[in-house]
Amino acid sequence: MGITAEDLLQTAGARPHVPTFGEYVAVVLAAIGAGAARTYGNYLRKVVDRWGDRRLDEVTPTEVETLMRQVQAEAVQRRNFRGGAGSGEHLITALRCVYRRAVADRLIADADDPAKKVAKPRRPASQRIAIPDERLAELVAAAATGCRDPELDALIVRFHIETAYRRGGLLRVRPKDLDVQQCLVMLREKGGTFRRQPVSPTLMSFLLHHVHQRGAPPDEQLLRYLTGGPVGRRRYDGLFMRIGRTLPWVTAQGVSAHWLRHTTLTWVERVYGYGVALAYAGHAESPNDTGTTARYVKATLQEVATALAGLTCELHPLALSEETEE
Repeated sequence: MGITAEDLLQTAGARPHVPTFGEYVAVVLAAIGAGAARTYGNYLRKVVDRWGDRRLDEVTPTEVETLMRQVQAEAVQRRNFRGGAGSGEHLITALRCVYRRAVADRLIADADDPAKKVAKPRRPASQRIAIPDERLAELVAAAATGCRDPELDALIVRFHIETAYRRGGLLRVRPKDLDVQQCLVMLREKGGTFRRQPVSPTLMSFLLHHVHQRGAPPDEQLLRYLTGGPVGRRRYDGLFMRIGRTLPWVTAQGVSAHWLRHTTLTWVERVYGYGVALAYAGHAESPNDTGTTARYVKATLQEVATALAGLTCELHPLALSEETEE
């Protein structure tokens, strides 16, 4: 056929240059969303510190697993520490993100991805449960007393009890996201999706008062300190550490804002059913998280508002009337 061994070697040599981790991680961080960069950036920096001068195709699955074990062993032992499994999982997820993009960019073959060949650590079962009514009342009272800014802490706790939303949700809310007439808040979900969540008229009035008192610009973060600066994620850690000094069970069980989500969604599911709880949680549009049944029991915004009205014992403009429910 007129093809020599040298011709074949030259063809193989045309493959694109495989970058080092130091070169390519910066490309990946620039391409992924801000939330993912915040979650995985620290782990990718560990990768660069360890393998910055090595090419992506030089690392073996054994080396990936060894680094995962080291990251688990070095994990910071916070209140919710569970043996470093989360840190190990985040490292593998971050590396898979890097290699998935490298495969898409045709820098390596899919079969050469070492991160896919390492199993993630088994995630321990969650210890979060619904907080009993009596203890929830204690927590609410403790949040609203004993600090320099009780109004802010009380607002944070009430928002999460009513909306069952995650910590990042409230931190992303802007004044322009408030629909005052219909008592709705636009929440920006993970993955760049949006949904409207009903809130009580009382909570809406608290949110508006907070905006006017602390001068939050319409298109910037709503939640503000007394100085007018935006509230950060660490405020939550300080809040529950402070509450734990008053209520020892909060510290002993590692209670956080996410426990409030569990509490509200458990109550909604027991009283209003599975479909309404899915919609209340924002899971109704995510069949991968909730199962195929979610497609058939999808609740309406009016049903979510009705559940909120039952939770807060306040009328809501979108709630179904008793005649409609019948």
